[in-house]
Amino acid sequence: MARCGAALMLTASLGACIGGPDGPRTTRSAPSPQADLGPAGEAPEAGIAGTRIGTGSVKVALVVPLTGQGAALGSAMRNAAELAMQEFQQPDLQILVKDDRGSPDGAREAAQAGLAEGAELVLGPLFAANVQAASLPARNAGKPVIAFSTDANVAARGVYLLSFLPQAEVDRIVDEAVTSGRRSFAALIPENTYGNAVEAQFREAVARKGARLAAIERYAPGAPGPAIQRMAGVITGPAAQADALFLPEPPEGLAIVAAALTKAGFSPGRVRPLGTAVWNEPRVFALPALQGGWFAAADAGGFGNFAGRYQARFGTSPPRVASLAYDAVSLAAALSRQYGTQRFAEATLTNPAGFSGIDGTFRFRPEGLSDRSLAIFEIRNNAATVVSPAPRTLAKSGT
Repeated sequence: MARCGAALMLTASLGACIGGPDGPRTTRSAPSPQADLGPAGEAPEAGIAGTRIGTGSVKVALVVPLTGQGAALGSAMRNAAELAMQEFQQPDLQILVKDDRGSPDGAREAAQAGLAEGAELVLGPLFAANVQAASLPARNAGKPVIAFSTDANVAARGVYLLSFLPQAEVDRIVDEAVTSGRRSFAALIPENTYGNAVEAQFREAVARKGARLAAIERYAPGAPGPAIQRMAGVITGPAAQADALFLPEPPEGLAIVAAALTKAGFSPGRVRPLGTAVWNEPRVFALPALQGGWFAAADAGGFGNFAGRYQARFGTSPPRVASLAYDAVSLAAALSRQYGTQRFAEATLTNPAGFSGIDGTFRFRPEGLSDRSLAIFEIRNNAATVVSPAPRTLAKSGT
């Protein structure tokens, strides 16, 4: 199998074989910190509060937590950056690795240090508050940021989110449900930050597809019973008004919701359950109320291949977010090779054709959000199988 970094391809204008922490996202166990090595296996040069990977003329700062909150994730992302540099064919790139200490102050100082050393682009940070802090010096310097937060609120012009945004998952699952013939939607949504984000996108997606919004009920996390009772006539019984039920809950809360739905007489055979990538957990697949349910998530094949190479190189399994750092570094290398002085210009980064990465095709919107090609999985017999593969190309934004 060809390694991604060694086999960059075009997707329309550019598609490199290139590839979140703030939302309810499950990750694999994170690796212990590893020493940085240059692309030829040599020890890196010391940087200001960090290290360097590679010796190319184009400098990029990688701002991740190597100490403090999220240190294990940050170390894995640093490792993934190193792997990308090794697998890309001799990129003219130098990665300035900076420790943000898991804090906004640390992120601001790390970004400032990288920019002072000549970084033309900031990759990271990982957490929303740290992205906001790091974006200030980057904006003042006129340099773009490609961050890894899943909080859409920190996206802005020049601050792009290369992450698994729930908004893209909501759009994909609603689109597929409507395509399959579902016309009347209901939703049970927890009263928390994640619920707020997905409710707004859910309402927009249903309206955009011309479907009917039968009912939306919010509930205190862990207490869905009263909301289900209020919605009984819409989602239960042979005369149910809805034919799809959106349930944006991670596994812990989903088990409680599913049990309450079963008790209320909910039939997934009549009203199809719909979810986001937070459903992608084996413990979810055994819940009776979700059999036949669909959820949108990245195709697992790309990450599986990446995880195998990461395991071989570092001796441990990578957390899910590690592929984002791999993709970000590979993107920087590809753009540097093909776009010269316009490598990190807004028009280059927001190419509507997007880029092909570890987790499928993605693109940045001018306002900083991202679109991703996602697969649709169906839950059956304690497993999830793909019923609609991730498209290779992205549809026109807003359709």
